[in-house]
Amino acid sequence: MKHILKYTFSFLLVCICTSVFAQVDTTKVIYPKKYGIRLGTDLNKIARNFYEDNYKGFGIVGDYRINKKIYIAAEVGLEEKFTEETILTNTTEGQYIKLGIDYNLYENWMDMNNMLYVGGRVGYATYKQTLHDYTIRDLNQYFPPTDRFTGKEFSGLNAVWVEFVAGVKVEVLNNLFLGASARLNFLASESKLDNYENVHIPGYNKKYSGDI
Repeated sequence: MKHILKYTFSFLLVCICTSVFAQVDTTKVIYPKKYGIRLGTDLNKIARNFYEDNYKGFGIVGDYRINKKIYIAAEVGLEEKFTEETILTNTTEGQYIKLGIDYNLYENWMDMNNMLYVGGRVGYATYKQTLHDYTIRDLNQYFPPTDRFTGKEFSGLNAVWVEFVAGVKVEVLNNLFLGASARLNFLASESKLDNYENVHIPGYNKKYSGDI
């Protein structure tokens, strides 16, 4: 009888230990992923208001996470830029909107929400330009340059472009992110002016002779 009790106790002890170990092995720590809307501002535009006398602007940026890797992104803003060159002075005022998608290439650890991403945007701007003055130069260099003052305004202008983006976003505090990006813009269309070109397009930046 003593042997039977001994074996029974040993068997129960093994069962209890097995049950405890099995419960510990199957316990998992789950870190929920953050989904939803994230809003912020363009710090570069805010800083330019202080260190660049000829610029005024403000921009709001945001994205919406729809799955593990893909975010819908949007940007809106206002800009006013005074341009002074050797042959003209010009002011551009207007607003812009950009819509697109970002794809996160970074594999986060546990509860991290950082991004190393690439993406694209379609941008649209409405604006006006004011030509303050310009200089006419004689190609034969016989007569000195002639300055003309006009104050002529070109309103109702618009432009469309495609933008490729690469950047990073790092969660420095809970729900507080800092980021930086590099962009390459391709101008698709713009309002044409008689004997004059767009100098600056809000959201697109300085307009050069080409479309990039």
